[in-house]
Amino acid sequence: MIFKLPQVFFSRFNKINFRQRLLLIVIAGVVLFSFALFDYLSAMNTPLIITGETVKYEVSAGSNLTKIVYDLKKQGYINKPRYLLFYARFQGSADKISTGEYLIKPGVSAREFLKQVLTGKVIQYAITIVEGWNIYQVLEVINNHPHIIHSLHGLSHEQIMAKIGYPNMHPEGRFYPDTYHFPKGLTDVHFLQRAYTAMQNKLATEWQKRDVGLPYKSPYEALTMASIVEKETGQANERRAIAGVFIRRLDKRMRLQTDPTVIYGLGPKFDGNIRRRDLKKDTPYNTYRRHGLPPTPIAMPGGEAIHAAMHPAEGHTLYFVSKGDGSHYFSTTLDEHNQAVIKYQLKGRKRNFSSFNAKTGKTKE
Repeated sequence: MIFKLPQVFFSRFNKINFRQRLLLIVIAGVVLFSFALFDYLSAMNTPLIITGETVKYEVSAGSNLTKIVYDLKKQGYINKPRYLLFYARFQGSADKISTGEYLIKPGVSAREFLKQVLTGKVIQYAITIVEGWNIYQVLEVINNHPHIIHSLHGLSHEQIMAKIGYPNMHPEGRFYPDTYHFPKGLTDVHFLQRAYTAMQNKLATEWQKRDVGLPYKSPYEALTMASIVEKETGQANERRAIAGVFIRRLDKRMRLQTDPTVIYGLGPKFDGNIRRRDLKKDTPYNTYRRHGLPPTPIAMPGGEAIHAAMHPAEGHTLYFVSKGDGSHYFSTTLDEHNQAVIKYQLKGRKRNFSSFNAKTGKTKE
């Protein structure tokens, strides 16, 4: 019966006229096309077969679409790879794949996943450079990130700056605090170059709009001031006021006398407790012993600190002391400042300190 059916069919087919034959051929073609189209659309729009919530799929360098599609078939994500190849070639995009890691979420169809690969919508990782971090902290977070290619570990700061294309530059303060997103396989060199460029752009923009009459000889000096403001500020609304104090002290040839610079000069071994002997130790960063700005920034200042350094608050205050709640008390005279130190730092108890004699109750010159 299996072999006789075609004979019966063809014998009857030969007896009908040409128009009837043509009609049957067209009908058969439409049926076959409809079946193929339905199968194609079903395959393209059916979600990929994945277990679990999400799957990471990596397209390595040198991969082509054929390799990717049949690898998806091999791993059981799709059943009909030829349809996916046909779709890509019909679209003229078979040679436009982007390498990297891709996230396959539940419900994603073959068509949608192909679009991810063709548009380069890879998984993005992130590193945040926090405002006020120093270069040691920045390098630590980069060196510990598992999805960055490391080539700078163990190099000196001078060697690192040379590697990223900026030799003979001190790295402190050069990298803009922000959250940076990147795909797997980014190099540490490229990451630092990106953060360096962001800082240069921000600094150049603020420098062009700075207030007149500031005592900076270069944008780098303004960056150094911004780093001090960043480290001294507990509340964002005080940045310009703190910058104003330091600007006036520079104008009057007064020493800045700011603890964060002393701490930076002590290096990464600082144990978190600044002592009187530390204030007496002469380093290029000890602003209790040296006039003017320190030789380099002491941290990575954020955009608001840079803006404050370029637009300090006007006024007459020359001193400030922490009130213990993140804010500061600002004083115009040394006598007023000493009383604020007694109130907020010594809890009302009069004791000797650098500018006050507890026995006489007088300010030291």
